[in-house]
Amino acid sequence: MNNINEIIKAQRAYYDTGATRSLSFRKEQLQKMRRWIHAHEEEIYEALRKDLNKAPFEAYATEMGIVLEEIKYACSHLNGWARPKRVLTPITQFPSACFRYPEPYGVVLVMSPWNYPFQLTLAPLVGALSAGNCAVVKPSAYSPATSAVIAKMIGEIYPKQYVSVVLGGREENKELLNQRFDYIFFTGGVTVGKLVMESASKYLTPVTLELGGKSPCIVDETANIKLAAKRLVWGKFLNAGQTCVAPDYLFVHKSVKDALLGEIKKQIKAMFGEQPEKNPDYPKIINDKHFARLQGLMKDGHIVTGGQINEETRQIAPTVIEDITGNSPVMQEEIFGPILPVMEFTDLAQVIEFVNKREKPLALYFFTTKKEREKLILSRVSYGGGCINDTVVHLATSYMPFGGVGGSGMGQYHGKESFETFSHRKSIMKKSLLIDIPLRYAPYKDLYLKVLKLIQK
Repeated sequence: MNNINEIIKAQRAYYDTGATRSLSFRKEQLQKMRRWIHAHEEEIYEALRKDLNKAPFEAYATEMGIVLEEIKYACSHLNGWARPKRVLTPITQFPSACFRYPEPYGVVLVMSPWNYPFQLTLAPLVGALSAGNCAVVKPSAYSPATSAVIAKMIGEIYPKQYVSVVLGGREENKELLNQRFDYIFFTGGVTVGKLVMESASKYLTPVTLELGGKSPCIVDETANIKLAAKRLVWGKFLNAGQTCVAPDYLFVHKSVKDALLGEIKKQIKAMFGEQPEKNPDYPKIINDKHFARLQGLMKDGHIVTGGQINEETRQIAPTVIEDITGNSPVMQEEIFGPILPVMEFTDLAQVIEFVNKREKPLALYFFTTKKEREKLILSRVSYGGGCINDTVVHLATSYMPFGGVGGSGMGQYHGKESFETFSHRKSIMKKSLLIDIPLRYAPYKDLYLKVLKLIQK
């Protein structure tokens, strides 16, 4: 634990030298990461295979590729992001000029989860480094192979006084949260997120919390049923459902329910085969604890398809369950696995009411061909982000920020938003020395008040 104290002390000293402020320095550090990832691609694939049984395509598409895109985007736009921005000046402060200067926070902590262990560790780190910070990185103990690769990478390309990795479990997390950081970026569950925020409050440390929740998918009677089923199956069972923005439950219009469930069955078979639980490219559940928890959630309702498990590999076939209500056990917590509860509706207002009575979800997906219904959902339901006629893909872009709201988190990142998340923007007014208008100075005169009111009209 003393090592953690020494790391933070060394990083503060290094940050105070100003070495991280140069834009050329920041870009070079990001390029070091890019080059290492390309040079060790197979090693990263192997680690993700060990931890989650991810196929190379899925590993690249959902992990490495997103990090590489973030690096590319940051390096291309960093000069513009870091440039002081001139803003309007009120006439009462004439003559002067106002600017906003982005500056790094200092020494930041990035805590990441196990479900996308490579992407969700390094994508925030890209933002932290592009903003000019030093960083302590804490990857998850539940994904040890990937965490080890990340530690190896950072150890080889960065000095510890700049970026350092702390491996371990709860004790290390606890010790890190007892330290004073200038910013904390946490991705994980709601329970731990609350502890992070509580710890940060001791030092008034600003935080970003990327959490989760029960993200609904809604399919109305006008939707393209075949395409909805295809995109829903892909998004839900990606990484065996262990995705924070996976569709957590399905609301389908009663008139198209049977048709949609029929198509979902076909798509599961087409994507994962007759026995998904034995498919060598189908991801596994992260550990025995979650494996047992998910099996318990399959005991309620009627299984439409799936339900098979592979004890040896911890794989659970994509499972669809109907005869579910809002009070069912599977609806009381974020599923975070390959189980899709299904409920039907006849009036979209019912769905809006159902979602709005619960914690604000991280994502929402709506399949429809009616623009007025799109507008209704967008205007009446609060959630982090989502898609119309697709699932999950809204987070895979550097052009748009990603984050939660309310119970699903606070703060955003990706692209420019990552830079801004890890930057403080200080406001500066530069006054002219040529003129000094006496209006604001005592002793105040009646005329001054009249002039001030006139100016501000």
